[in-house]
Amino acid sequence: MTPNFSPEPARPAPNTPASDPARARALPTAGDQASISKGLVIKGEITGTESLFIDGKVEGSINLPGNRVTVGQHGQVAASMAVCITAREIVVMGKIHGNVSATDRVEIRAEGALTGDVSAARISIEDGAFFKGGIDIRKAEPGTKPEYGGAAGEARSSEPRTPPEGRSAAKPEEPKPAQL
Repeated sequence: MTPNFSPEPARPAPNTPASDPARARALPTAGDQASISKGLVIKGEITGTESLFIDGKVEGSINLPGNRVTVGQHGQVAASMAVCITAREIVVMGKIHGNVSATDRVEIRAEGALTGDVSAARISIEDGAFFKGGIDIRKAEPGTKPEYGGAAGEARSSEPRTPPEGRSAAKPEEPKPAQL
């Protein structure tokens, strides 16, 4: 007797508006990323050539250079090695206990928690996020274009800025109360 096996029907990927390329880049489709769901526990080293979404538990290192690692709200990643996660981009919505290294950026969302050192070209920490550790801002790799004007808390260059010509660098005068 053979079991009655019916594969799950293919689900259409959500459409992302073409007019918002930043949002399209931020939401990878199911074909571009692997997933570790809530009920899974992985012990050991993870390496690969595609992006990864973690909503389960990983005990060990993750090495996905050139790709994005997203730790979902239920996700937990812990490692006692020198570097816990190495990737192009790391997004934290769950918990990470260990050092992370990104060639581009690390983003800690409001519900995320990261305990460990960060080494990246850019970092963004939302209000309400938990972070305990050190930050090492490195120059972006050649060929990657820095994006400024990002989320609150994003690290920026420490070089002094000069105001546009014709404008003073002094603080603007506060408006005086109107007299009746």
